[in-house]
Amino acid sequence: MFSVEDTGIGIAATDLPKLFQPFVQVDSSLSRQYGGTGLGLALVRQIAELHGGNATVQSELGQGSCFTVRIPEPFCPITCTMARIFTATPPTDVPSEQIPINGAPVMAPEVSPTLEKPALSPLILLAEDNEANVETLVSYLETQNYRLIRASDGQEAIDLTRTHHPNLILMDIQMPGVDGLTAIRQLRAHPDFAQIPIIALTALVMTGDQEKCLAAGASEYLAKPVSLKQLKVMIHQLLQR
Repeated sequence: MFSVEDTGIGIAATDLPKLFQPFVQVDSSLSRQYGGTGLGLALVRQIAELHGGNATVQSELGQGSCFTVRIPEPFCPITCTMARIFTATPPTDVPSEQIPINGAPVMAPEVSPTLEKPALSPLILLAEDNEANVETLVSYLETQNYRLIRASDGQEAIDLTRTHHPNLILMDIQMPGVDGLTAIRQLRAHPDFAQIPIIALTALVMTGDQEKCLAAGASEYLAKPVSLKQLKVMIHQLLQR
């Protein structure tokens, strides 16, 4: 449970139901003074619910507010595996060479536990220059047990693909320097990267934009704002091919 408390202007009880609605400000005049689009709390609640939790608020006008996020403790296969290894009880069968001799037991040799090598989860390269998008996507995909590396422009995406050989690439199209379409074309021109699944992520939603991305070599196309559930399904399908 995480709580964030302030001693600010507070929120009237009649306005509390508005807080977690997207693009809604309790007082539209506050948006000019304090900034914001009315998306932050809606995203907090949705992300918490994706983790099986929730987000709530307690507030009193003129006294401040307290926002609380509750998330269930996640199940970690690697941690549980390691715990089983190091807490395993020793075997009860005593080899004959350890039978006491003249009343003095022979010391058993120290046995080191054999560590199971955990299987590596798929590596995803995220090429995105918007920090807010990066934080959202990285946080969500890590909860899905994916490993992430990040590039902030097309050229860095090309360089990281050459050095890390990711299992899948999420490629933003509008990036500084080398844009996403150019980066996809250059990667597809290399035989080692011709088969890596690439999902184009872009705010370009004009007629023909999807066709441009697919023609450049993208495997799939998603328009922003990206649906995390749709992205999850698409990644799974592409990795299974």
